[in-house]
Amino acid sequence: MKVYYQLCILIGLMISVHTGPVPAPIGEDEEILAKTYLEKLYDLKEEKKTPYGRSVSEMSQKLSEMQEFFKLNVTGVLDRETLEVMTQPRCAVPDVAAYVLSPGQYKWPSNQLTYRIENYTPDMTQAEVDDSIQRALQVWAHVTPLKFTRIYSGTADIMISFGVRDHGDGYPFDGPNGFLAHAFFPSPGIGGDTHFDDDETFTFSSPQGYNLFLVAAHEFGHALGLDHSKDPGALMHPIYSYRNNFILPQDDVNGIQALYGPNPDSVDPAIHPVTPDACDPKLVLDAVTLLRGEMMFFKKNLFWRRGPLSPETEQHLITSFWPDAPNNIDAAYEDPSEDTVYLFKGQKIWAVDGYNIAQGYPKSLRSVSLPPNVKKITAALYNSDTGKTLFFVGKLYYSYDHRNKKMDKGYPKPVEEGFPGMTAKITAALQYRGFIYLFSGPRMFEFTSDGQRLMRVLNNSYFLPC
Repeated sequence: MKVYYQLCILIGLMISVHTGPVPAPIGEDEEILAKTYLEKLYDLKEEKKTPYGRSVSEMSQKLSEMQEFFKLNVTGVLDRETLEVMTQPRCAVPDVAAYVLSPGQYKWPSNQLTYRIENYTPDMTQAEVDDSIQRALQVWAHVTPLKFTRIYSGTADIMISFGVRDHGDGYPFDGPNGFLAHAFFPSPGIGGDTHFDDDETFTFSSPQGYNLFLVAAHEFGHALGLDHSKDPGALMHPIYSYRNNFILPQDDVNGIQALYGPNPDSVDPAIHPVTPDACDPKLVLDAVTLLRGEMMFFKKNLFWRRGPLSPETEQHLITSFWPDAPNNIDAAYEDPSEDTVYLFKGQKIWAVDGYNIAQGYPKSLRSVSLPPNVKKITAALYNSDTGKTLFFVGKLYYSYDHRNKKMDKGYPKPVEEGFPGMTAKITAALQYRGFIYLFSGPRMFEFTSDGQRLMRVLNNSYFLPC
């Protein structure tokens, strides 16, 4: 049984907890892993000697480039955070295409392209593979003038195959759970060809394994001329992540239309998701919570994470950490006594334990004694001083007693009664270092732990720097 990509993510979560033990020193095997990664993806060369006999290594420079690409803390030093990214399953195409290609814009001279599926993976039926490939190509055809025609013999513009290790193109695969696939940019010969590592487990619709449609859609972006994107929400971001109800993000639409233009034959009704920007002064967060000492800020299908000892933030897809969790959540809070984070969307609750959804979830809002007329909550926080969870619904809030598993009597109450001066709608909430923070739009209101005194009014950027 294979260990899937979520294991790498869980390891990353455990490594990044600042409140735990000091991380172990980087080992020799990890240094070799990093060196191999940078050689394949960032053109790391052999060390050189100066006239004085000192080694001049590009390692630090290439580490800095990789850290900058993934929006990590740029130090040029191999650390646990950087290793976490290096162990995540991804596309095998270098993150800077110019490392392997001569300068210039790569695109097909014709909008009429052919493709051929040369062989199949045993993980799926042939019909499932055919459907996944066809849908992956249509992702790009839908927003451009490109048309794709399947052929069954001869040489197509895009030749598609499954192989393992050394499969004949000079770029061998590395076995399970590493590089998933690669594709060649438009050019004569091998250009456009797309290869999948058959040491992986490909799936048709399950979040387990690697969804062939998503992997193929990414690789066909390369086969049409796109580089990797630094946008963590983009399909062309190099790290694999499972996504439900996929719609091509706007960053990818912009990239492919810069090469081929828009589709002149259809009106695109889809609203292509735009990756939220922490620097947007009008940013309204969906939810805020702590997770093992880290702050997590949710917006749409992504979240930012920030450790207590670092000003740097990382941005990730929700489904890259929790494939079964929902996007566009309404609220979230951590119960540190249970080491559990609760996510709310509509009338359902998900309990997150590590990278797993806890057994028995999702549950109904009724499971925390909220009345049936409450269709959704807008914010939640756990008060460690009282052991109570506060659920905000419009201008009212409820108090839930975790110990007795029931709602406190006398609720709901007006928010202004529990938090004098708070008259705006609550969009997110958090208790942190003895204070309660109520978010309303792009602003954050700091209260004492009992809620009776408003201390300051701050911008979201106080905790979420851009």
